[in-house]
Amino acid sequence: MPPASAPTSASVLIDSHHHLWDLDRRPQPWLDDPDLASINRTFTPGDLRSTATHPIAGRHLHSTVVVQCVPDVPETEDLLALAEQEPLIEAVVGWADLTSPAIGEVLDRLLAGPGGAYLRSLRHLVQGETEPSWLQRPDVERGLAAVRDHGLSYDVLVRSHQLDQAISLAERFPDLPQVLNHAGKPDIARRELADWRRQVQRLAAHEQVVCKVSGLITEADHDSWTTDDIRPVWDVLLTAFGPERLMFGSDWPVANLAGGWNRWAVTVDKLLTGCAENEIHAFLAGTATAFYRLPACD
Repeated sequence: MPPASAPTSASVLIDSHHHLWDLDRRPQPWLDDPDLASINRTFTPGDLRSTATHPIAGRHLHSTVVVQCVPDVPETEDLLALAEQEPLIEAVVGWADLTSPAIGEVLDRLLAGPGGAYLRSLRHLVQGETEPSWLQRPDVERGLAAVRDHGLSYDVLVRSHQLDQAISLAERFPDLPQVLNHAGKPDIARRELADWRRQVQRLAAHEQVVCKVSGLITEADHDSWTTDDIRPVWDVLLTAFGPERLMFGSDWPVANLAGGWNRWAVTVDKLLTGCAENEIHAFLAGTATAFYRLPACD
């Protein structure tokens, strides 16, 4: 029997945003919330492989970007070491304390350590910060400059009411590649999208900013959402950013709270109806490959 052919760029599906955790190795205190009981267990790359089976536009999962969960450098070190061993993972979004005067030294150590070549971006859970201009603090901006100077990108995690911080970040750091996580968390459940739409359109005017279409189903009603609930958000993003600045992400296993990887894949497949092949490729693989500097498929 002849060997299976290697995937080509036209058949690749990249999940640009998922998580992994081993609770026996490292606690995840945020999972103590009773509403998260169903995902309060260990999730491995093997779990993702066996779960993510539904194709999108005929493409099956090829590779992924794994993203930090807790503000903890050792977790980032774990993810980098895992990426070095796990063929599915092609990049890591890690964490380091942006406010620390030692941020440069920490990044040097991470990049030089086991799996350091997989570190492509940093993220901080700004969504949990109550300070209204946290991303504009002088110590944070010093840290972001170190991220830029180390050749890394920045994953922007804010809620919809914090999008003004993301806009200011884009204005002040035009040479720092940025990706908006979860589309800025629009309030899909309450269908309150007007302010989010205006802010996203302003953010999209900055060419160095791209956007992850991820985490939307957990911003909708977990039990009753439909594709029609997601479509208005998709339409705004497609118009504001264009497909060449959007990337697919699952937010698995958090997505399990609202239907899981495959149900989200089915929905994305529907949303892509009517898109040209080059637009589909950009969304499912091209944008993530360019932003995270992933290996190109032949």
